[in-house]
Amino acid sequence: MTDAIFRRIDDARDDLVTLTQDLIRIPTLNPPGENYAAICDYLDKRLSGSNFETTWIRAEGAPGDSDRYPRWNLIARREGKSGGDCVHFNSHTDVVEVGHGWTHEPFGGAVEGDRIYGRGSCDMKGGLAASIIAVDAFIAEHPDYHGAIEISGTADEESGGYGGVAHLAEHGWFDPKRVQHVIIPEPLNKDRICLGHRGGWWAEIETKGEIAHGSMPFLGDCAVRHMGAVLHAFEETLFPAMAARHTEMPVVPDGARQSTMNINSIHGGQPEQDADYTGLPAHCVPDSCRIVIDRRFLMEEPIEAVRQEVIDLLDDLKSRRANFDYEIREINRVIPSMTERDAPIVTTVHDAIRDVLGQDPSYVASPGSYDQKHIDRIGKLKNCIAYGPGVLELAHKPDEWIGISDMLDSAKVMARSLETLLLP
Repeated sequence: MTDAIFRRIDDARDDLVTLTQDLIRIPTLNPPGENYAAICDYLDKRLSGSNFETTWIRAEGAPGDSDRYPRWNLIARREGKSGGDCVHFNSHTDVVEVGHGWTHEPFGGAVEGDRIYGRGSCDMKGGLAASIIAVDAFIAEHPDYHGAIEISGTADEESGGYGGVAHLAEHGWFDPKRVQHVIIPEPLNKDRICLGHRGGWWAEIETKGEIAHGSMPFLGDCAVRHMGAVLHAFEETLFPAMAARHTEMPVVPDGARQSTMNINSIHGGQPEQDADYTGLPAHCVPDSCRIVIDRRFLMEEPIEAVRQEVIDLLDDLKSRRANFDYEIREINRVIPSMTERDAPIVTTVHDAIRDVLGQDPSYVASPGSYDQKHIDRIGKLKNCIAYGPGVLELAHKPDEWIGISDMLDSAKVMARSLETLLLP
């Protein structure tokens, strides 16, 4: 191994910038799942030009998949000159909504100094571009490598990954017999190795009431007031209990080393009218109120205990509060995932970071889940990490950006890792 591969990556700076801009300029918004075919087509052309064999996989029947918004995924594979391990770089192609507060065009890919701005630049099209540049440099420098290299662009990570990596894992694409090492270039910073993530439990809670005329609320039963009691119980009991629990997982940032819960949405009473509606609301006591909770839990917390804690709180209210009734519906659950520090992909990337950056990396875990959960739980492939350029705290924010120098450094780490894993 020499530094020649680093020079190749430095020489590809302009290509890296253009590639990242091109990816940003394909607005793959999820939901609803726009332009998945367009970005797969772009990646297909780019990787086919480097002699990758490409396969398109539509996640038919997955949540969100429809003829209007098909869940397209692309896997590109290039075999080496002889047998050996397969190293797979997996990146999701979808991005979240734009939101407010931007001073740059969200899908413009503007370059200012060392930064490329745009929705998805950090999370995670910059990481995808860095992996492609790394692979290009490795193949050019070592055309006779052993084993195989795969690059995938997958759908729906931002909404759980069920139309992307979960579907691929269910159909054997991450079987340890065909793929041995996985790097997911999520933006966890170029000097950190992400070993896994916390768990997640999502549920909808509905409180019940009785509709009546708003001028005579005593003849009805206000479901919103019942939900207020639920929120008060959360504040008084559940949130303090969660704040007292801490994990040995190296979760970043520090605030995520405790159990947390977000009230994702709340709605009670009449549906909101269209923006151009000029009438007044009807006078009704709401007979239903719903919230969606997003509970992030620690490896030390059993999932059933997480669920039961909320149910116990609701049952306690039912025993004490007149006419209180509720329904709870689980939306999704994700079990925490952690790769061992002595796993081959961990030690390989550790040494590559030390070689490129001149320092030992830190080990972290993600506050939110990402597609490692499906590779681990469905694919049964444990040798998986997240490593990529970008500042985690910029994800989903206005004026999201990715550093060009960070992408170059991360590409060098990825290329050096390939040299370790695929050269004799």
